[in-house]
Amino acid sequence: MSNKLVIFGTGDIAQLAHYYFTTDSTYEVVAFTVDQAFLKEDSLCELPIVSFEEVVERFPPDEHSMFVALSYAKLNEVRRQKFEAAVEAGYKLCSYISSRAAVLNGNAIGQNCFILEDNTIQPFAKIGDNVTLWSGNHIGHHSTIGDHTFISSHVVVSGGVAIGESCFIGVNSTLRDHITVGKFCVLGAGSILLSDALEYGVYSSAETERSRVPSNRLRNI
Repeated sequence: MSNKLVIFGTGDIAQLAHYYFTTDSTYEVVAFTVDQAFLKEDSLCELPIVSFEEVVERFPPDEHSMFVALSYAKLNEVRRQKFEAAVEAGYKLCSYISSRAAVLNGNAIGQNCFILEDNTIQPFAKIGDNVTLWSGNHIGHHSTIGDHTFISSHVVVSGGVAIGESCFIGVNSTLRDHITVGKFCVLGAGSILLSDALEYGVYSSAETERSRVPSNRLRNI
């Protein structure tokens, strides 16, 4: 796999990907790419932005790798589509794994994964393709994370959990051991899941209510 890298995307996540790959990997980012319809600027981070329709000619896949740096828009579907388009175009999709992550699963990690700092991935866990693990998560032993899933920060996935493809797990969620989360599930911030979640399910916890006692009362105590 070539160490010359083209990043798909020009948003915040693409800029973060450029930072992480540049400062904490052996890859050299050489360009960004987006679909022609979204090509509004000609450069980002002092590198060229080219249309995806022209990227094969400008940065051929036999000499370059690609990373699709997109979010969970449309329940990860946009990221999945661009991942598949990049593969079809002949690119090898690389993953970023932070040097500050504790990866103890023998690197059983798929293509185009974005694994940020302070993640702990325990032995025998498996991470599929095109998975994002934002910072500070715990992925328990013998758990599996399905393709195209996005896990936000400070999520606890206990041992033996099976998470299906294209799920979104919100910040500070907790999943007990040996449960199954069906594909295309959404867990809102602070969710606590103690049993299986059916596919296409949406699970959310109650928002903290404002107290009837205003804060200026506390100042007068």
